[in-house]
Amino acid sequence: MTYVVKPKFRHPELPKNKIGFTHRDYEGAVSTLCAGCGHDSISASIIEACFELSIAPHRVAKLSGIGCSSKTPTYFLGSSHGFNSVHGRMPSVLTGANLANRDLIYLGVSGDGDSASIGFGQFAHALRRGVDMVYIIENNGVYGLTKGQFSATADPGSKSKRGVVNTENAIDLVGIALQLGATFVGRSFSGDKAQLTPLIKAAIEHRGAAFIDVISPCVAFNNHIGSTKSFDYVREHNDAVNKLDFITGRTEIKIDYAPGSVELVQQHDGSTIALRKLDAEYNVHDRLAAMSFLQHHAAKGQIVTGLLYVAAETEDLHGHLNTVETPLNELGEKELCPGSAVLDKFNASLR
Repeated sequence: MTYVVKPKFRHPELPKNKIGFTHRDYEGAVSTLCAGCGHDSISASIIEACFELSIAPHRVAKLSGIGCSSKTPTYFLGSSHGFNSVHGRMPSVLTGANLANRDLIYLGVSGDGDSASIGFGQFAHALRRGVDMVYIIENNGVYGLTKGQFSATADPGSKSKRGVVNTENAIDLVGIALQLGATFVGRSFSGDKAQLTPLIKAAIEHRGAAFIDVISPCVAFNNHIGSTKSFDYVREHNDAVNKLDFITGRTEIKIDYAPGSVELVQQHDGSTIALRKLDAEYNVHDRLAAMSFLQHHAAKGQIVTGLLYVAAETEDLHGHLNTVETPLNELGEKELCPGSAVLDKFNASLR
């Protein structure tokens, strides 16, 4: 994969955070995604969140799988640790890295295809184990890299670009995350930076498994009337056989609406999506109420956004396993190889 590196030039008067970094210090390579892609808006929110929290980039480990969403870590935090795993296997790689070095901030970026299909089992086990991480799904309902087939999160009744109607039920990753015991669950819209940025900040500060489902419309394949996750479209009146060789850039859709209200967001193709932002009275500590709330408003065709659930008291995988405080890569030979007597004692305890 080729990418363009941004120039090193820094304006001397750029605003700096508490540790002396500018926004540019949290950026990565120039994005190669389609112009107007919602994924780039998510990257911008991650950059803003890390800047505002004054996190040194080298303290972050970003991991991804395969897909348009999994390309995005290239476009933010260029000076952080990074690993691009195989399709659907990001959660297990992240889990191993977290167990080896608990001192880093772990940011897993995935897509609805990467996590709701081939990686569904990996997604489930990482959340149920309480791995200390921020797990972001960039959810567009289609497979963007393989020409727009329905993903497992596509809503029943939605139409593909070819006019095919989806007859299968959708996997609601937020509902699954709640059932699996994630201690921080949220949903947002890529065009609502005012909501998404603080949600990411809160997830980073949270100890335990933090999950955020971000509706991030595909400008290439979910741009038509009949799509429930539309955002933009490729181009009009295209009869050529090579329809995918050129993407017409469009201005990103951005919204700002009050808590407790429902906002109908009109897309460039004339279709609309209904977003409902949680109100101030919503109890974020009631897991069962959150699940009921989601189902109630989903029946109305509304996508609920905001912080849906956070546990009052949390514990991560290190707490469950009672691991040592020192990262494994900092342990010496004496700690890692204590001798046969210690091994015999441990084996005896398991009999």
